[in-house]
Amino acid sequence: MSDQTRGPQGDPAEPPLVLTGPVMQFPYMPSPKKIVFGYDPDEFEEFVKEWVPALEADYVRVERQGGTGDHGIDVAAYRSEQGLEGPWDNYQCKRYKTALNWSTAAGEIRKMFAGVVLEHFVLPTRYVFVAPAFARPLRAALAKPERTRAKFLEELAATNDEVITRLTSDQCQEVAQLAAQTDFSMFVPIDMDLMLEQHKTTPYWAMRFQDEQRKRPAIMTPPDEHDPEEARYVQQLMRVYAERWKTEVDTLESITQHPTAGDHMRRQREAFYSAESLRRFARDAYPDGHFNAVMDDVHTIAVEVGDRRFELGWDRLQAVLEAAGAVALTQTVLTRYVRPLDRKGVCHHLANDGRLTWCEEGGAA
Repeated sequence: MSDQTRGPQGDPAEPPLVLTGPVMQFPYMPSPKKIVFGYDPDEFEEFVKEWVPALEADYVRVERQGGTGDHGIDVAAYRSEQGLEGPWDNYQCKRYKTALNWSTAAGEIRKMFAGVVLEHFVLPTRYVFVAPAFARPLRAALAKPERTRAKFLEELAATNDEVITRLTSDQCQEVAQLAAQTDFSMFVPIDMDLMLEQHKTTPYWAMRFQDEQRKRPAIMTPPDEHDPEEARYVQQLMRVYAERWKTEVDTLESITQHPTAGDHMRRQREAFYSAESLRRFARDAYPDGHFNAVMDDVHTIAVEVGDRRFELGWDRLQAVLEAAGAVALTQTVLTRYVRPLDRKGVCHHLANDGRLTWCEEGGAA
């Protein structure tokens, strides 16, 4: 041990600490489910209000009504302009420290029937209980609507709930008759995992949760031979070139050999396939709808630019491509992956779908 370094007391010293690489510490990021579980009742209702429009495209309006005097409505989703006087769905939010149980749910159902009898609203089409967790007996009860209706009516006759006891005897009878005539399959629970997956399709997801960074695959390279799926936007480009250069570029072969049109066609195909790679990435990584949201954002501006008066289809195309580069995209989990070339490519996807046209009708073919 004579060759070892010794400490102040003559004992062998500890070997020096050697770092073989940088030590990185990452902050703990709770899952979206844990974040939602931590919401207070008000924040939970706001989260539900964000989520509900992702369920039904037919909803004309979604309103949060929770609070004192809400008559048992937390989030109302209207299927018509008649609001609570027409078809509507009720989303009852229950954010408790423990799982939602039958006694609490039954109290809310009583409140709903009383609200109908008192003419605060018509009977909703669906009544959705939204809670981070459900007690097993409640889930079992909601899965057996006929048996649960009988149980509810039996409890209703003996309840001392002031929602019912403060009604007149005639109103109490109306409540019982309404409950007896109601199909209890209208009362359903929502699974939190499904709810979170659906919330991902809304613009609010990116603002509430830090999504995991995913690696976008390399941009697709256009094949030498034009794919049949390219036909429509390529035909539109051919019309643009024929309108500008007449008979110089009336076939794909002549376009390839043209000093300007050939290079332009190559760049547009690269843009189309860049957007196609984004579409496939979105399809595989996220729920449906994110790429279409990008398409809709670009179309909103592009169609207005395209409606202006232009001498040539070439001028319209160039103006639309330039405008697409400046479009403010709705913030979703996909937005961070959108590149400038994708925006140009989306214009050609829109042309491929017939949503954008470059040349006026009756122009060069």
